[in-house]
Amino acid sequence: MCINYIPTTKAVLVEYFGVDDPGFDWKEEVWQDYQAPILIQRDGRRQALIASYGLVPKRKVPPGNKHYTTMNARAETVGEKPTYRHAWLQGHLCLVPMTCFFEPCYESGKAERWRISMADGTPFAVAGIWRAWQEEQGYTFSFSQLTINADTHPLLRRMHKPGDEKRSLVIVSPDDYDTWLGCKDPELARTYLVGNYARLLKGEVAVI
Repeated sequence: MCINYIPTTKAVLVEYFGVDDPGFDWKEEVWQDYQAPILIQRDGRRQALIASYGLVPKRKVPPGNKHYTTMNARAETVGEKPTYRHAWLQGHLCLVPMTCFFEPCYESGKAERWRISMADGTPFAVAGIWRAWQEEQGYTFSFSQLTINADTHPLLRRMHKPGDEKRSLVIVSPDDYDTWLGCKDPELARTYLVGNYARLLKGEVAVI
């Protein structure tokens, strides 16, 4: 499962994904609890928000409670797990725009960080869920990326430790951006995940 990635630049976010400048900057590489842009649909149009990577940020974990990583949610169980269920059932779907993500490959006998991108180098977006947190002065936001089994993918099945289940982010086709963002039916949303995962099987991703 992906634990870090490189988001698009602000110019690409505006020009390629067709949203207004969110008014904040972000780091060149994103890890847990870093701020990064996501895309949601509000009032029928795409909007960019700055959100924290991980649906439950560390700062929101009550003192004395264990913090679990929430950067990735499994598509098969996202509607059942207490951490993710509300966002999923409420249709709080988002897109996470990026230029690449990183996965570990152990074929050499040790973990090697591989960079995964579109074969033609274009920016892309992966499926996610988001939630809002009420603060004293407004709201902050957080997100998780959705993953699906990748045992049959010729490239992504080579990632992660031997014996571990192979998982992949779900790259959403540009033609489906607004359909995904506007979907309020959880079961229909799950079919979009499966359908968009199919494009990964066509070899449209590559290692750099």
